Amino acid sequence: MERVVITGMGVVSPLGTDVETYWNRLVNGESGISLIDTFDTSKYKTKIAGLVKGFDADERFGRKEARRMDRFCQFAVACAEQALQDAGLALEQLDRERLAVYIGSGIGGIQTLREQEAILRERGPDRVSPTLVPMMIANMAAAMISIKFGALGPTMAPITACSIGNTAIGEAARLIRSGDADVVFAGGTEAAVSEISVASLSNATALSTRNDQPTRASRPFDAGRDGFVMAEGAGVLVLESYAHAVRRNARMYAEVIGYGASSDAYHMVATHPEGVGAYQAMKAALRDAGIAPADVDVISAHATSTEVGDRSETLAIKKLFGDAAYRIPVTANKSMTGHMLGAASAVEAVALVKSLQTGIIPPTINQDERDPECDLDYVPNSARSAKLNVGISNSFGFGGHNAVIVLKAYQP
Repeated sequence: MERVVITGMGVVSPLGTDVETYWNRLVNGESGISLIDTFDTSKYKTKIAGLVKGFDADERFGRKEARRMDRFCQFAVACAEQALQDAGLALEQLDRERLAVYIGSGIGGIQTLREQEAILRERGPDRVSPTLVPMMIANMAAAMISIKFGALGPTMAPITACSIGNTAIGEAARLIRSGDADVVFAGGTEAAVSEISVASLSNATALSTRNDQPTRASRPFDAGRDGFVMAEGAGVLVLESYAHAVRRNARMYAEVIGYGASSDAYHMVATHPEGVGAYQAMKAALRDAGIAPADVDVISAHATSTEVGDRSETLAIKKLFGDAAYRIPVTANKSMTGHMLGAASAVEAVALVKSLQTGIIPPTINQDERDPECDLDYVPNSARSAKLNVGISNSFGFGGHNAVIVLKAYQP
């Protein structure tokens, strides 16, 4: 089977709109959470989110092209362009039939839908944009990248809620391993911080209401956590067969060696309290990688800062790793970025690649008081240097979708 390597990465996040800015702020333990300034939150229970700052779509794409894409799509295309450049890929030299795109979004173009619904109500059906549907549907990010790059291979938009990024990366790796593609752009994107989504999730008591301390609101595993913080962004990685990367003398960041998926089969939104699906997905990922739990050096946790979710993930880690769970550092990027929903695990995969490269584990910030049921090493408040070879990244989504990837530091 073909080895699968990562040769390029792109990020748009609340911590920055390029990989290095995002990574440096993550390592420094900086929070990207702020008061929402994109709509009036005076009547909302939650007034905070992880917003992408300084992203000018008109400047990046030109006004005409930008207006044809919802914000979630703009993020994804920008990330794909970053990843393309980072990988040093020359599109004209690729076999386009073996170039694929696996990029999903959990919610898609909700901003466009809301804008056009307002036009319908205020100005009538004749004024609704004919591009509403193609701008709104969740597959359009993958489609626009395929069109822009001339990718004629499979173009998929996996929708597994908050585990989309890992699902895309894992399934893309399978496509390459099977010999059906040379290069795949894989990841996730989301731009769903809108009036209706914030209202709904607030009413479901899922979101933090620590509005007076935005940067301290996302606090995975801490006893004072009171819900997750919505965020937006995108992450795209270039996955490539090892043979193809060698032929073009590409720089290789890391290797995708395992992928596991499962379902909780439990509840629409709540994770299984005993972490059954999480455990199964991690176990399957290690089995696919052909490694033992003892080989894992770091865990990038899903860790959204919810009471049940953080505890169930901790239980799943303990069940799989046994006593060794206490020696493995567990980092929670969402403590700084917030929860980017369908983009989260793709952006977190970039951070895991950087950790394997640099030997630096980003901290889990806002660790003030330990939850007695969350008693692992969460790399509290300050980054840590360590010898890292293998890391796993967990991602779990509404509906019980679980996806875990195993990455390894690149070795020829």
